[in-house]
Amino acid sequence: MNAPFDWIALAEFALIGVFSGGLLALIALGFVLIYKGTGVINFAMGEFMMLGAYFFYTSHVMWKLPMWLSLALTLAAVAAVAALIERAILRPLAGQPVISILMATIGLASALHGVVDAVWGGNNYEMPPLLPRKAFTFGEILIPGQVVWSFILAALIITAFTLYFRYSRTGIAMRAAASDPMTAYVLGIDVRRTQRLTWMFAGVVGAVAGIVVGSMTSLSPALGGAALGVLAVIILGGLDSIAGAIVAGLIIGVIESLTAGYLGGKVRDIVPYVTVLLILLVKPYGLFGTRQIERL
Repeated sequence: MNAPFDWIALAEFALIGVFSGGLLALIALGFVLIYKGTGVINFAMGEFMMLGAYFFYTSHVMWKLPMWLSLALTLAAVAAVAALIERAILRPLAGQPVISILMATIGLASALHGVVDAVWGGNNYEMPPLLPRKAFTFGEILIPGQVVWSFILAALIITAFTLYFRYSRTGIAMRAAASDPMTAYVLGIDVRRTQRLTWMFAGVVGAVAGIVVGSMTSLSPALGGAALGVLAVIILGGLDSIAGAIVAGLIIGVIESLTAGYLGGKVRDIVPYVTVLLILLVKPYGLFGTRQIERL
């Protein structure tokens, strides 16, 4: 006789996937912010994560600063780096073909990776635990505490950004500039300022995600490649949709967890992209992406 199916294991894998999807959605938010504001996919998003983790490690572990102060200094530092990048590298490329800007972000990623490797070296460092590790139990289901708390943190940050963009004057101006830069400029909105803020916010989101990922795993220059795994999320959800990033993050999180649990870790990295490919055949702009109409 065949062994009975383990429904508890299925529920455990699914819940772990949902909670892990929150962190994926947070990383995807950084991509979506820049794409909405500038129309460019930022391939240096992973390096923002890496910088945030290294800055936090340096200030908190090496300099012995309190955690709250280290976090504040880290977010301010990464936001300043993002603003400098936007001013010195991206703004001069305004009006150039999109491929030129994409290549600039790829080159930027390599440069930041090289700087981190030169300053901190390629060794693995142990980050201090940022989130509680005590496991959560739901009946017979056991979920690691860090996974649950990372989901809660991601949900709070995404909610805060959503409310900011919807109700604050600056957020409304950023949405207007992202939707129609020329009209926003005519109406008196400083489009350059909104684009700079977009990069700064994306840097802050990346820094938080990098600190969380580093504290759950380890810290090394390889952390910069973590964001590339989120490309499936932003493509599935739609490049310009925050809601899409949330939904797609949860979907990909569940798919990855179930795949790793039943088929193994090697298949885990392949199945999400196959899923995305199949969905894009039906919805080419993703689940929530804006459909672009070109008139000839």
